[in-house]
Amino acid sequence: MKSLLPRLRTLVIGLLVITGTVVQAQDEEGTKTMDIYGFIMMDAGYNFNQIDPNWFDVVRPTKLPTYKNQYGTDGNFFFSVRQTRLGFKNYFDTPLGQLFTQFEFEMFGTGVDAGQTTIRLRHAYAELGQFGVGQYWSPFMDIDVFPNTVEYWGPNGMVFFRNVQFRWMPIKGDTRLTFALERPGASADQGVYAGRVELQGVTPRFRVPDLSGEFRKALPVGYVEVAAITRLIEWEDNNTDQYDLSDRAIGWGVNLSTNLKFGGGKDTFRGSVVYGKGIQNYMNDAPVDVGIENDFGNATAPVKGVALPLIGIVAFIDHTWNEKFTTAVGWSMLSIDNSDGQDDDAFHAGQYAALNLMYYPVKNLMAGIEFQYGDRKNFRDDFNPSILKTQFSFKYNFSQSFYKK
Repeated sequence: MKSLLPRLRTLVIGLLVITGTVVQAQDEEGTKTMDIYGFIMMDAGYNFNQIDPNWFDVVRPTKLPTYKNQYGTDGNFFFSVRQTRLGFKNYFDTPLGQLFTQFEFEMFGTGVDAGQTTIRLRHAYAELGQFGVGQYWSPFMDIDVFPNTVEYWGPNGMVFFRNVQFRWMPIKGDTRLTFALERPGASADQGVYAGRVELQGVTPRFRVPDLSGEFRKALPVGYVEVAAITRLIEWEDNNTDQYDLSDRAIGWGVNLSTNLKFGGGKDTFRGSVVYGKGIQNYMNDAPVDVGIENDFGNATAPVKGVALPLIGIVAFIDHTWNEKFTTAVGWSMLSIDNSDGQDDDAFHAGQYAALNLMYYPVKNLMAGIEFQYGDRKNFRDDFNPSILKTQFSFKYNFSQSFYKK
């Protein structure tokens, strides 16, 4: 933690210096606004069952054990501040319209930093008129489907991906239309053939960006949205043996989502259904995009890679009891059609559910208690682990706007 503080201090000071320089350089262009915002959040809870220790403070069905006692014994208490967040937004008036920039990070380590409390980039994005560039929400996802829960990771059947992109927004506002070219990428499961020398020389190739788009139609009681994506996933065999495993797969998906208010505006239904092939890395909690499949009748390519089909569902209701209390309750699922060359314990399906009570005693302060459930089903064996968690969270929001004309 001590080594993290100097990094965080340097990052914030550097950003303020850069931002101040930008504001000063724009003095002759018109109105400038800078928002500094974020929150401090502490989570404490109890895991009644096991989960990968790098993901102790979330519910991810893909991170549940694949065999009995893989992660030790049941029953562990945890504390975490990894949801804590800091962000900066800037608005500049220019002759070409308003320039909007956003830089935001949190403390939840993933990837090589999984399990750590460390700086993680969320957004690094700029938008001018109809065009935007940088790391931002993929148009294929709908962030408004995310329920008002305190558990960090969220519904496993939801499309959820911040990606580096170039986007065009010909229609902006409550009703909107967006297209984007996104950074490509995918992962593969070598399954029962993992470690074979014939596969060690097979490398991925991404010659073109992913293409995504969304259309949202505003309604008096909310909205409906349809989003789609298509992507080219290729791999090349660089070995010099008798096999040629080079091939490609087309990934694609369609995501239907909505927010609908009812009950006099006190209730909001948040739901989505996504179906596609080879789009796992765009999902909130899914493993690989490409699986291995047997093709023993082919002498030069006895195995091949295939884009794995999936379906994901989210159904949550956010209810407002009064100005002090709210509740979120709902369920989500993800199911994958596995290929026959995958391991028996490969991830096949998972469920996620949550129920909470949130209390807002004063402005900018929240305390909540939540009960969470997740389960996992393996591909071909009978192991079906689940997890039950209870979590208490305390959150303090802060924000400050600086305005200059």
